[in-house]
Amino acid sequence: MKTLLAASIFFLSIVLVQAQDHKESNYDESKVPLYTLPDPLKTEAGKTIRNKDQWEKIRKPETLRLFEENIYGQVPKNYDSIKYSAIHEDTGVMNGKAHLKEVLIEVFRRNKSVKINLVLFIPNNTSEPAPAFLLINNRAKDQTDPTRTVKSDFWPAELAIENGYAIAAFHISDVAPDDAKLFMNGVLQLYPEQLSADNGMRAIGAWGWGASRVMDYFENEPLIDKDKIAIAGQSRGGKAALWAAAQDERFALCISNCSGSTGAKLARREFGERVRRINTSFPHWFNTNYKKFNDKESLLPVDQHQLIALVAPRPVYATNATEDLWADPKGTFLALKNAEKVYSLYKQKSALGEEPPAPDAAIIQSPLGYHNRTGAHNLTLFDWKNFIRFADYHFKTSR
Repeated sequence: MKTLLAASIFFLSIVLVQAQDHKESNYDESKVPLYTLPDPLKTEAGKTIRNKDQWEKIRKPETLRLFEENIYGQVPKNYDSIKYSAIHEDTGVMNGKAHLKEVLIEVFRRNKSVKINLVLFIPNNTSEPAPAFLLINNRAKDQTDPTRTVKSDFWPAELAIENGYAIAAFHISDVAPDDAKLFMNGVLQLYPEQLSADNGMRAIGAWGWGASRVMDYFENEPLIDKDKIAIAGQSRGGKAALWAAAQDERFALCISNCSGSTGAKLARREFGERVRRINTSFPHWFNTNYKKFNDKESLLPVDQHQLIALVAPRPVYATNATEDLWADPKGTFLALKNAEKVYSLYKQKSALGEEPPAPDAAIIQSPLGYHNRTGAHNLTLFDWKNFIRFADYHFKTSR
């Protein structure tokens, strides 16, 4: 009888959770509320920004501060020292086509350190420093297997090498374990003051911080073209990639794949995953202040089109998948579209249409690129082929 009662309670709890999720997750365009987006070119004091100098001196730092204060948290800039060590190197992998480097990046502050393990493949068929893709890996470590025993479309190193690109990855667990009880056991040990601050850095910020430390390494790696680094991420990694690119102007291009809520999709549409859901499921991703906006997206002082705008004039490519309504494909396209006015300050003309493109149609020749792949929430070979096309267009590498 007790077993039957326990089973009934468990079943009822599942039903209640599903009902709650259904209630807060709208997938009907007719039920999207009326909303007004913050104007990226209007300051908090009501001043209109009219040129890129005003943007860079006034509105851009103001917008960055609003994201730090209300969503992603501060990004610590100071550390005592950084050290790079080659753990393993092989100049003739992939049948001689690539040079493998496994590098330990160790960052020190106040007698503590954090270790970031970087996997890097560099093409051998070039006499010039190679452009590179850096992936923030939020899946299993074997998805970026340096031995190539495991090969995954999530990180198709061979495809990048064949197209003349270096490809690198680090795992999020090195800088912040993706766990609400353990996330502080990484870079936040170097910055414990962040944990007690309502606007302090949490996991997403830590992953972006880690990407910047890899960028530090790239600036000292003669085989890599430090001026042509594309930061990339999928899902939660895509959120971190956007934030890293907004913070760190050394990244020349940003790719945000199926990043959804608090990534590339608009919050105010209240479509798919909402702020309360992400803050409840992943309380360690964003700062404490963000919880104030649970079920109150309209009160946010920013929306995600402004995050994309912070990357301007550098190119941004965002993606979705047709079955991944949770990440709001239309809301992602609209975020890109509403960032156009900042890109226009730099004479960057977007090729985005008034409506989202058909599934699998990629917008490449534009500072703001987009596609909505047929299928589910994932990072696939189709996605990567378009990332390479986008990078080719902007980096103008010869093929």
